[in-house]
Amino acid sequence: MVPTERLVLIRCFCVPFSTNVERIALAAGYKGIPIEWVDVEPDDRSRVVAASGQPLVPVLVADDEVVADSPRVLLWLEERFPEPPLLPADRARRAEVLGFVDWFNRDWKRLPNALNDGEGDAAEHAAEMRRAVTVFEERLSGQDYLFGEFGLADVTVFPFLKYAALGRRDDDTDPFHAVLVEHMQLAAGSPLHAWIARVDARPRG
Repeated sequence: MVPTERLVLIRCFCVPFSTNVERIALAAGYKGIPIEWVDVEPDDRSRVVAASGQPLVPVLVADDEVVADSPRVLLWLEERFPEPPLLPADRARRAEVLGFVDWFNRDWKRLPNALNDGEGDAAEHAAEMRRAVTVFEERLSGQDYLFGEFGLADVTVFPFLKYAALGRRDDDTDPFHAVLVEHMQLAAGSPLHAWIARVDARPRG
């Protein structure tokens, strides 16, 4: 649990079904950090813009600090609430995790974003998404989580990969999530099924 003396009121702006917001919810649940979620309408992000100068969520507000962009928010939480850790203590292992997360955010995410936006070669993007499934499956070989212990990589990746096994809810009309469902078909024996169920059972903040 987070020591009482370190607690400040932490607010986080969110919209329904946001993959990036779920990253923060998973991290906060793991660390036991209380967060006040501020719901905004997807079509009216004026409160988000007023707080951060840009429209994307999540945006975290703690006292006089404003942090936008989910990777930055996750590292902010890790720095200020280091226990339990999302990153390994070993420097080489930590660099490996951060490199994987950077690959996912910079390279992997461009594929479903391009498919959703109708940009580039759709067939090639779809094929790359299918090939990338093996990257995650190989990381789970002989272990419960992507780097052995639950951590930043699982928090970063799960909100996107979960659609491969869980599909999307009837009231989730986000076309980006439909892309994730369509292009990440899993074999029956894929270790991602068990990993998705394992992470999905974890608490959210």
